[in-house]
Amino acid sequence: MGENKFGKYVLFGALLGAAVSFFDRHTREQVSRKSNAILSEIGFYSKNPDILKWKLKEKKEKYQSVYDQLTEDVTYIKQQVEELKTLTPQVKELVVNTKDAFVESKDEYKSIVNETAEPQDSETKK
Repeated sequence: MGENKFGKYVLFGALLGAAVSFFDRHTREQVSRKSNAILSEIGFYSKNPDILKWKLKEKKEKYQSVYDQLTEDVTYIKQQVEELKTLTPQVKELVVNTKDAFVESKDEYKSIVNETAEPQDSETKK
């Protein structure tokens, strides 16, 4: 069986693309500026590791607080969903009972209206 050359060719293509992109002067300058900035930052933090530790700790606390807030929000939403699940059958029963009450009232109103209307009709027929 032959070797899988896909990975090699992808890497070769990426390197070739990077080399071609360096023909543009603006790209070369931008890569040079960013590389110099990264190197100077690495040098600074290698001389001041306490600052790096402090910044990393600060970031960790920030992400931890975001995580804690998200956890609280998810817990609250879960509680609301569970409450909604328990309330849904009760609300459904309440709506059905209310509908039934209106239907019964409607029938009662019809019968009352019909009772009051019939005597007048019978008196006018006489």
